[in-house]
Amino acid sequence: MLPLLVGVIPFGIVAGAVPIKDHLGAGAAIGASTIVFAGASQLALFDALNHGGSALVAAVAAWTINARLLLYSASLAPHLADEPLRKRLLVGYLLTDQAYAAAIGRYALDPDLDSEWRWRYVVGGGFMLWASWQLSTIAGVLVGTSLPADAPVEDIVPLVFLVLLVPMLKTKPAWTACIVGGVVALVAADLGAGGLATLIGGLAGGTAGALVDSDDPHDLRMVDEP
Repeated sequence: MLPLLVGVIPFGIVAGAVPIKDHLGAGAAIGASTIVFAGASQLALFDALNHGGSALVAAVAAWTINARLLLYSASLAPHLADEPLRKRLLVGYLLTDQAYAAAIGRYALDPDLDSEWRWRYVVGGGFMLWASWQLSTIAGVLVGTSLPADAPVEDIVPLVFLVLLVPMLKTKPAWTACIVGGVVALVAADLGAGGLATLIGGLAGGTAGALVDSDDPHDLRMVDEP
């Protein structure tokens, strides 16, 4: 998790600073980070409220962007199927892009790991991200009042996801999923899909990646590192 915190901590500071800058208050910033715990969704929620949207509209905006977690949880489900519901619910709360990427990558390296170890791995990573996120949000709340009103703090968000994406591009299916998913998401957003563009792009990219034969002799697979 440590390399991923390089992107997560600044993102958390942004999540704390934006609601302060928009005069929504420290309670909104810390409450969203505790309850929602999803940076992109939190920013969408704040943006909706800041532009006069109702609480319901803000919640729908957050839920729509978080719909990608349906894909993550479906992917993790077979690996955690033997764990009781209370443990799987904890994974659901702690699940983020970074925790999912780290866990699913580790599971692929050692498919013989038992279910309990898999659960501990994803929860351990998720909790480290959660704790860092809460502390970063508080830091953002503290510095938010000193930021200029026109400070482009939201611009750091794409950089966070690039940090997560680049290390995953080791195979032809991964590159295919990245390119197809990115293009489809952009087109969907341009056609007015809004927050659903992320989910549509994810489904298209995942399907395209699955259709590419990973055993192709021209596969770009690199040697996996521990």
